[in-house]
Amino acid sequence: MKKTDIKISGMHCASCSAIITKALNKEGGVKSAYVNFSTEKATIEFDSKQTNENKLIAAIKNKGYDGHVITEGDTKTEFKEQKRDLIRLRNKVILSSIFASPALVISMFFMDGSFPFQDYLLWFLATPVQFYIGKQFYQGAWAALKNKTSNMDTLIAVGTSAAYFYSVYVVLFNPQGHQYFEAAAVLITLVVLGKYLEAIAKGRTSEAISKLMKFGAKTATIIRNGKEIKLSIDDVKQGDLILVKPGEKIPVDGIIKEGHSAIDESMVTGESLPVEKKKGDNVIGSTINKQGSFRFQATKVGSETTLSRIIKLIEEAQTKKAPIQRFADAISAYFVPIVIFIALLAFTTWFAIFNSAFSFALVAAVAVLVIACPCALGLATPTAIMVGTGKGAKEGILIKGGDALETAHKLKFVVFDKTGTITKGQPEVTDIVTSTGISETKLLEVAGSIENDSEHPLAEAIVNKAKERKVKFSKINSFKSITGRGVKAKIGKKEYYLGNLRLMNELKIKIGSLQKEMDRLESEGKTAMFLVEGKKILGIIAVADEIKVDSPKAIAQLQKLGLQVYMITGDNKRTAQAIAHKVGIQNYFAEVLPEDKSSYVKKLQRKGKVAMVGDGINDAPALAQADIGIAMGSGTDVAMETGNVVLMRNNLTDIPKAIKLSRMTMSKIRQNMFWALFYNVLGIPVAAGVLYPITGWLLNPMIAGGAMALSSVSVITNSLLLKYKKL
Repeated sequence: MKKTDIKISGMHCASCSAIITKALNKEGGVKSAYVNFSTEKATIEFDSKQTNENKLIAAIKNKGYDGHVITEGDTKTEFKEQKRDLIRLRNKVILSSIFASPALVISMFFMDGSFPFQDYLLWFLATPVQFYIGKQFYQGAWAALKNKTSNMDTLIAVGTSAAYFYSVYVVLFNPQGHQYFEAAAVLITLVVLGKYLEAIAKGRTSEAISKLMKFGAKTATIIRNGKEIKLSIDDVKQGDLILVKPGEKIPVDGIIKEGHSAIDESMVTGESLPVEKKKGDNVIGSTINKQGSFRFQATKVGSETTLSRIIKLIEEAQTKKAPIQRFADAISAYFVPIVIFIALLAFTTWFAIFNSAFSFALVAAVAVLVIACPCALGLATPTAIMVGTGKGAKEGILIKGGDALETAHKLKFVVFDKTGTITKGQPEVTDIVTSTGISETKLLEVAGSIENDSEHPLAEAIVNKAKERKVKFSKINSFKSITGRGVKAKIGKKEYYLGNLRLMNELKIKIGSLQKEMDRLESEGKTAMFLVEGKKILGIIAVADEIKVDSPKAIAQLQKLGLQVYMITGDNKRTAQAIAHKVGIQNYFAEVLPEDKSSYVKKLQRKGKVAMVGDGINDAPALAQADIGIAMGSGTDVAMETGNVVLMRNNLTDIPKAIKLSRMTMSKIRQNMFWALFYNVLGIPVAAGVLYPITGWLLNPMIAGGAMALSSVSVITNSLLLKYKKL
C-alpha cells in the first residue's frame, strides 16, 4: 500500500471536502481517503498496482476542483500562498464594506424613499457586492449543483439573488414596491468577513511548522581528510564525521565517536536538565551542546532527523483532524432544495392554478426565498463563537478558532505533559539531610562553593539555595566533572565529592543511616546527591522539579467535570508515580519517548475525544494529534502555535474554565439554531400564501425581510447573553 498527500484548490465549504472524499473512496484500489477542508489537503492510502496519483488527481478534477501531489518544497510555498489568500480576502471585506455600509445607512434612515435617486443608488451600490464579491458563492453553488447536492453557498447565492433580482424588478417595473438591495449586500459582506476570520485561524497551523523549521541548524563543521570544513546543513551526508563545539547547535542526528558533553535537549524532549553524553550515545539534531567538544557520526540527515519527523507528525495530525461539520452545512443539503421547491410551487400555484397576477405570484415566491435567506442561520454559530472566544480572552484563555470551542465540550480525556506543565520546569532544592554533627549551613557552604562555577541546572539549584540562605562561598583549588555521576573538588587541603548513588558505589562509600532518607526522597521523585569529605558522608541535598501550586486543584476540577485525566512523561515509573500521586492523577504513561507521545494520544482517541496539555516542542505533535491541543503561554512558540487553546496566564485552572466555556457556547449555538429555523419554519408557509384563502394574509417581501432581520437580532442578542455567564 502507498500513501500520498494531495493539495486541493477550489473548495468553498465543508461539503466540498465531503464530495471529494466520496469520489476518492470510490476509486478502485483506494483503501482510505480523507479530505480536510481546513488544511485543503487529501490524505490517501492506495494500492499502487491498481491506481496512481494521476488517476486520483483526475478524480478530483472530475468533480470541479484541482489538485497536485505535495512535495517537500510545498510547505514553504504554502505559507506564501496563504498570505496572498489572506490579503485577497481582507481586500474583499474592505471593498464589500465600502459599498454595503452606505447602502445600509440609506435604507435605514430614508425608509420613505426621500433620498435623491435612492433606488438607483442602492442598485449601483449592491451590484459589485452581488457579482464581484459574491462570485465565490455562485461558484460554490454551481460546484454543488454539478455534484447533485447543495450547501451554504447555495443558500447564500439563492437568497441574495432573490433579493437582488426582485429589487431590480421593483426599480424597473414597480417603483412603489419595496426593494432589498441592502439586505443582499450586507449579508454577503458578513459572510465574507466570517471567511476572512476563518482564514486567519487556518493560517496559524502552518505558522507552527514554519517556526519549527527555524529551530534547525543551518551549518555543520565536517571533518574530511583531517580538515574542518563548514558546510550547509543540506550538504551533510549520512556517515559524515561532524565536530561540535561548546554552545553550538547539533546539526543532525548521530552517534558520538569522540569526547563527551552535557546537551540541552529541552527544545525536543521538554526536560529541563541537560543530558550527559559520552562515546556511543545518540545525539539529536537541533539540540544545544552546553559544555565539552565532541565528534559524532551522522546517522540521520534531511527528512530523517528527529526535528523533521516532528514536523511531519504535526502535518499528518493536522491533515487527519476531522473538520467540524457545522449544523447549518449539514441541513443545507435538505433545506435548500425544499425552500426552492416551495418557492416554485407557490409561484406556480398562484399564477397557473389560481390565475393570480404575475406580480402577486412573484411576490409570494420571493417572500419564501427572502424569509428563508440564511442570515440568522449563518450568524447562529459565528456570533456565539465570537462572544465565547472574546470572553475566553478576558479570562486569559486564547481560543484559536471556533473548531476548538465546538470540540472542547465533547472531551472525554485530558492528557498532561509533566515537565513545565504539571511541574515548574526548573529544578529546586527541596530537602537538606545532614549527618550527625553537620549543620545545613555547612553542607550548603561546601556544596555551593563546589558548584558555584558550574552551569549545570542541578548545580544552579544548589547555588541558588545557598545564596538564598546567604551562605559565603569558599575558594576552590581544583574541580573535575565526573560524567554522569557528579563532581570532585578541593577546598584548601580537603577533598570533596558531590554526586549520585552510582558515584558513592564506585568510591565504595557506605551510605549507612542515610539509606532510608535516600529511599524516601527517590520515592517522592527527587534527585538525591551526596556530599562526601574524604570518605565521610556529610549529607544529602535533594533536588526536584517542583509541582505547580495550581496543578492539584486544576486536576480535581477536571475530574469533577467528568473527565479522565492522564499524565505523560519521559521519566521512570517511580518518579512518574510519585508526581501523579501528589497531584491526584490515577493514570499515567512513563518512559515515553518524545516522538511516541502522539501515538499514546491516538490510542486514547479510539475511546473518545482527547485534549493534550503541553509546553515544549516535543509536545507539538501530540498537541496537533489531539482533538484539542492546550498550550501553556510560557511554553515554546511552536507549542503555542500548534495548540488550539493557549493559557496566557499559565494557570492550569483555566483548563476547566475553557471546557465550561465550550459547553456554554455550544448551548447558545443550539438555541440560536432553534431561533434561526423557527422563523423559517413558521414564516415560509405564510410567505407561500397558505393562509391567504382563509385569512387574506400574505407575507409580502418587506415583512419577510423584517422577520428575517428579527431572527438575526434574536440570534445576536442570545449570543451576547453569554458575556454575563460566570465560568
